[in-house]
Amino acid sequence: MTDSRTRKAPSLAGASVIVTRPAATAAGLVRGARSRGAHVVRLPGMRLCAIDDTAAAKRNLVAARGADTWIFTSPTAVLFGLSLLGSDPLPSSLRVCAVGAGTARALARNGIAAIAPAHLHNSEGLLAEPVLANISGQRIALIEAPGGRDLLAPALRERGALVESIAVYQRKPPNLSERYLNALRNAERPWITLLSSAQALTNLLAALPAELAMRWRREAVVVSSQRLAEQTREHGFSDVHEAESALPKDLLAAAVAVLSRHRL
Repeated sequence: MTDSRTRKAPSLAGASVIVTRPAATAAGLVRGARSRGAHVVRLPGMRLCAIDDTAAAKRNLVAARGADTWIFTSPTAVLFGLSLLGSDPLPSSLRVCAVGAGTARALARNGIAAIAPAHLHNSEGLLAEPVLANISGQRIALIEAPGGRDLLAPALRERGALVESIAVYQRKPPNLSERYLNALRNAERPWITLLSSAQALTNLLAALPAELAMRWRREAVVVSSQRLAEQTREHGFSDVHEAESALPKDLLAAAVAVLSRHRL
């Protein structure tokens, strides 16, 4: 029998893992990469901020308490949306859905049980759930940020639902100081970037100096979906690898596999 104390954990030792998530949502990836021995480089692809008119957002949330379903599109939507609601509990009759397991866990931490996709942890996965199949005439509120994929609302309206989008936070381009840029310049190879947002990719390519962006394109990137893999290649990256999902455990597992192949 193998002694569990001698079993080697999947390792990222010797790699520089570049975490592109904003500070508010990056902690799990940073901890996971460091626990696997990686040198972590923080390169946030966006900033997450409260919506400009928080009073209007709160009024919209309160008015939507009579809806049939609320759909939270991200853990950040949970954070900002519930913060706006304060101590007001959601009605027990309200059905709550989550785009992905991470969002469902964020809701569970606040005592809210949510329906999440069984397989694909994205909008397509949620739309495939039976609970959203026969929704004609139902009122559905999307708790989100402006400027997302805009896939859920049209699809739900095609099924006859009355859909309202309630923006509770916004995404802004990052402020990358020289500290961030120098950390990337000085990072030892190989670099393995963890990417789960097309907007973060676009923001970073616009913010990085040309020579640094060129170096970045030559390194490995782990992405969270096939769609994002295609977009990343369109931006000139060639060493692109698809993870099972955007969950930290799946992104890190894919990074370990990439590093193992690099060492062969």
